[in-house]
Amino acid sequence: MESRANKPRRDACFYGSVTVGERGQIVIPAEARKEIGILPGDKLLIWKHPSEEGLMLFKIESVREFMSRMLESLEHAERHPEEEMD
Repeated sequence: MESRANKPRRDACFYGSVTVGERGQIVIPAEARKEIGILPGDKLLIWKHPSEEGLMLFKIESVREFMSRMLESLEHAERHPEEEMD
């Protein structure tokens, strides 16, 4: 029998629910922190979701890496406009 760890979860992006405390604080579920690699002291960015009805959290380093790759792609496209992007 296959273990749960090897089976893809239907709700792979859902970690449960949290309650906002009086000071506006929430606790990020341990499973989410472990999977995403959020450690004590990590800085997170909080963005308003485009629907304006939610929040999105990202590790700052993840955003930095994403933006770096985007900048490299943009610079490549500007140097070689005739090439198709993969």
